[in-house]
Amino acid sequence: MPEITLRIDGMHCAACIHRLTLSLGALPGVQVEEVRLGAARVHQPDDARANVLIAGLAKAGFAAQEEK
Repeated sequence: MPEITLRIDGMHCAACIHRLTLSLGALPGVQVEEVRLGAARVHQPDDARANVLIAGLAKAGFAAQEEK
């Protein structure tokens, strides 16, 4: 399962980390490895793309970009 790291804007506190962790964990097949202020590291299914994760986070109110 590929790993992806996302840079996330708008995170300010532990509640943001919790909300983001729940949002990512709710996406099909995504396994959350680590969430910290400003970033998240997840494993995703082979057929998933970063834009699916980014769109899911946008629904939760967070702007994200894939770290290359």
